[in-house]
Amino acid sequence: MSKEKTLSIIKPDAVKKNITGKIISLFEENGFNIIAQKKIHLTQNQAEMFYDIHKERPFFKSLVDFMTSGPCIVQVIEKENAVLENRKLMGATNPEQAEMGTIRKQFASNVEANAVHGSDSQENAQKEIAFFFSETEFTSR
Repeated sequence: MSKEKTLSIIKPDAVKKNITGKIISLFEENGFNIIAQKKIHLTQNQAEMFYDIHKERPFFKSLVDFMTSGPCIVQVIEKENAVLENRKLMGATNPEQAEMGTIRKQFASNVEANAVHGSDSQENAQKEIAFFFSETEFTSR
């Protein structure tokens, strides 16, 4: 089976708590290759565009406010079944429901400040990667 790429965002709450290294280590310990990575501070417009799929949801404004509250780490990670494997490693959106050993169980504060974002499908992974990275910014190992 071929390797798949997905997008991972270490959210502003985790960056603020200075735990990005611990989260990155978990990706690597779980067999992910980090093939592109950068620290950015999303603008209001960027956050609204990225989360456009949720614009009609009641939490949209608070999500955009949260994602623009500080810098985050965006990265392209690669592994066989990367989307599914990343979703397992992140854990449930609500950290209270996340399994032991997952990123959100270990590091998230609540449903919104839940440390990480990951693409939910291969199709969305391609779109989300293209939102943050040009192809010249990463190479597969």
